[in-house]
Formats: sequence, C-alpha cells, structure tokens
Amino acid sequence: MLAGAEIAKPFVKATQDILNTMAGMKAAPGLPYVKKNQQAKGDVSAIVGVTGDRTGTIAVSFTKACAVALVKGMLGDDIQDIIQDTQDAVGEVTNMVSGQARAALAEMGVTLQGSTPTVILGDGHLIRHISANPVVAIPFATEQGELTVEFCF
Repeated sequence: MLAGAEIAKPFVKATQDILNTMAGMKAAPGLPYVKKNQQAKGDVSAIVGVTGDRTGTIAVSFTKACAVALVKGMLGDDIQDIIQDTQDAVGEVTNMVSGQARAALAEMGVTLQGSTPTVILGDGHLIRHISANPVVAIPFATEQGELTVEFCF
C-alpha cells in the first residue's frame, strides 16, 4: 500500500511538467495537506473519475488569474471565447496531469483508468470526491496565480 506522500510525488511532477510544456508556466508546489471540506480552492476546476486498483477522483482547480494565464500560454492571442477556451484548457490540462500521474502510479503498482474530465466554473463551487477516504490537496504557486491538485482514492 502506497503512502500519501509517495502517491503525491507523481502528481507534483505531472503538474509541473504539463504546465511548463503546454503553457510555459512554472509551478512551485506547496506542502500537501488533507482537505477538510468540498469547497474548491479555485474558480475553475476539472475532475476526473478513476477506477481500477482503486476508485476515486483527481481534480485540478485554478484561480481565475491562473486559468486565464493557462489559456494565454496555450493559445497565445488566438482566444475566441474566453469561457469556452478556459473550460477546454482546464479540462485538457487536468486530463494530461491525471494521465501522466496515473502512468507513474502504474509503475509503482497501482493501475488506474480515468474518465473524461468534467469542468466546473464559478466562485465558491464544490468538488465532490466519490471516495470516503481523505482528500489530499497539493497547492501550487505560479507567477500568474495559484492552482490546487486534489486526489482521493
């Protein structure tokens, strides 16, 4: 059975790799913690359900400033519809972070399949993880704002 800190490492690496590659953003991880409520830390979140050796969810939540910087980093000035582009970018990045982290977890002996991300917008929205286990949250800081990666298996 992998401990929380070991499980967190692939999420930290995946988040840093994907944000840097896709949007040229440098993300500095903070200390992981156990989240006490369902309140999203950001304004735009995407959640991926996972099944396999464990069942649960992976979510990434961006502040408005960080989400807009993500879209600009991915699309440059080619933004057509900021709301739609933000939803697409957050969903795509969450999908990639989830995929890379799940690939690393598979190498550690935990095989998980992921669903298509669901994107949630709005101030004060909730992220409902489908497992009764503790939700581990990893905060990240970028020059453009904050994001939080959460997982619960």
